[in-house]
Order: sequence, then structure tokens, then C-alpha cells
Amino acid sequence: MSETIQQPNYFEFYELPVQFNPDQNAVKAKFYALSKQYHPDFFANEGDEKQQEVLELSTLNNKAYQTLSHAKKRLKYVLELKGIVETDEGYQLPQSFLMEMMDVNEALMDLEFEPDAAKLAEVRKDIDLIEKQLEDELNHLVETFDRSPDDSEKFLPAIKDIFYRQKYTARIRERLSK
Repeated sequence: MSETIQQPNYFEFYELPVQFNPDQNAVKAKFYALSKQYHPDFFANEGDEKQQEVLELSTLNNKAYQTLSHAKKRLKYVLELKGIVETDEGYQLPQSFLMEMMDVNEALMDLEFEPDAAKLAEVRKDIDLIEKQLEDELNHLVETFDRSPDDSEKFLPAIKDIFYRQKYTARIRERLSK
């Protein structure tokens, strides 16, 4: 897999290895150090070009921190960085998962027409279980990825699959809350 990077590499910017779970203390420390280093007040007497450069670095620092300190954003970012996930990609989920979700979606449609607290609770429980299984599987895969960087590429397709399954279940979760 070639690494196609259309966006800045936040890991390089923070001098960290590409990981799904980077050391959050290191992320925070780097953010604060760079926030000081690129604070616009220190460059008030510089020319416009230097001020603009510092502003861009400060903005990059903020975006890097927002991404690397948030688990879901970081997951998507690493997959994009590795060229595994593309924006607005039409990913095909496995048929078995879609069949399972079809049952859930049918139950939700039934509930729209005939509200039933017990059935709603059952659907919520099913979704909780699916989300928990996905989260456990994802945690195992990203820990394995982070531990063995030389051998990590082979885990990316499975991580991508879980990423899209989680997006799907998040949409169902939104429907459940209505």
C-alpha cells in the first residue's frame, strides 16, 4: 500500500510514530510546546510573511491536536493517511452484516408505526451488543497494529471494515434516539 498524503501528516509534525493510539501525554506535551513556540504574540514585530507562516503553523498545531486527541477522528485520519479510506468512498459492507442490519432496520420501521417499549428496548440491546463486539474487535486490531508497525499493514483492511460498520451502527443509534 502506498501512503498517499493529501493532508499534512500530524504524526510527523508531532514527531510521533503513526499509531491508532499514540501516547496522549506526548500528544498533549507537543501541542503545548508548539502552542508556545508558534504563539502569534511572539511574532508581532515580524513581517507579514513570517506572521502568516506562524499563523499557519499555529492552525496546523490546533488541527493536529484536535485529531490526534480524539479517538474516532484519529481512527479515520490514520486510515486516510494510509490510503485505506477515501472521503465519500462507496465502501461495500459484508452481506452478512447487511442482513443483520436489515433485521434491525425492519424492527425500527415497525416501531415507527407501532411504538412498543419492550421491542424498542430489545433493539437497543441488540445494537449495544453489536457496537460492543465491534469496539472489542477494533481495540484488539489497533493494539496489534500499534505493537507491530513492520507487520501492521495487513490489519488495515479489517480495521477499515470495522470503521464502516461503526459508521453504519452510529446512524442506527441516531434513529433509535428519535
